[in-house]
Formats: sequence, C-alpha cells, structure tokens
Amino acid sequence: MSWHGANKVSEHELRERLLDGLTGDGRAYRAFLQATSDLLRSYFRRRLTGLPDEVEDLVQECLLAIHNKRQTYDPDLPVTAWLYAIARYKLVDLMRRRERHERRTDSLDDEHAREPSAPEHDEMAERDVNVLLSRLPNRQRSAIVHTKIEGLSVAETARRTGMSESAVKVGVHRGLKALAKLIRGETSRGEK
Repeated sequence: MSWHGANKVSEHELRERLLDGLTGDGRAYRAFLQATSDLLRSYFRRRLTGLPDEVEDLVQECLLAIHNKRQTYDPDLPVTAWLYAIARYKLVDLMRRRERHERRTDSLDDEHAREPSAPEHDEMAERDVNVLLSRLPNRQRSAIVHTKIEGLSVAETARRTGMSESAVKVGVHRGLKALAKLIRGETSRGEK
C-alpha cells in the first residue's frame, strides 16, 4: 500500500490508517495525518479563494483538533465525514473571528458609513450549522456548542452545564455521529 499522495488515498485506506494509528502504529498515524492534511488543504483552498493565507492555519487547527479528539472517532462512520465536520466547525470559527474583527475595524473607521460586515454566505453557513444543531437533543447540542464552537475544555463544559465530564464526551461523540448522519441526509426531519 502506498503511504503518500492525498489523491491516491481512499476512504478505506484513510480509515485503516486512523484505526491502526489508534492502536499504536506510529507510521500509519503519521500517514493518516499527512493524507488528512492534504485533504484539508484542498478543502480549505476551494472555500477560501480570497483568503489564501488562512488555509495553512486552518489545516493546522484541524489537525490539532483531530489529534485531540481522535478517540471520539466512531469506526462505523466514514472518516471523511468526521474530518469534514471538524473542518466545517473550524471554518465557521474563522468566519466568526473575521466578522468580529471587521465589526471592530468598521466601528473604528466610520461608524455611520458602515456596510454589513459579514458576507451572506457566512451568515448562511452559520444558519445551516444552527439548523443542524437544533435537531440534536439538548445534551448533545450543548456539549458540541461548548466544546467545538466555543472552544471550552470538557471540564469547563461539564462545570458550565452541570453534566459529568464523561457525559460531555458522550454527548459530543453521539452528537457528531448524529450530525454526520444529518449531513448525509440519513435522518428524517422529525427524528431526533
């Protein structure tokens, strides 16, 4: 099996590399991270054509999040769905940071002659994420919002929500699994 070239890595190979890496195979895990970084770089380049300097930072943020959350991967789900869900959250985070920065900059420049600071597609992306999150049970939604969107630790989320740390972890895991199904259209509208 070839261990290089993102275009040559299938879903199956990527999944096997991650699973082998989770059992201690360092070479497989490094190959997984390399292939993942290539996939993410391509993903972000397509979406950030006007912000090429942000691509590498987002790739690194995602790799760190993937590494930190690698134990939450559900082998029953496609690994790319899990990876792209993390990438989408990081992209939404970037857009929110830029929107806040633009608002601060705009208010310093000229408070009265200001145009809307967030492009329409940013608002639509945020709305889409919120719609998906609204379809999750409250405990899963809360765990994901606090840990993945707000960036709180599991311990901070547990304190804030009154849930145990293990309940937060389970909520995130099950919530991400449910979100992946929603994104793939596998859950009917009325199902929670």
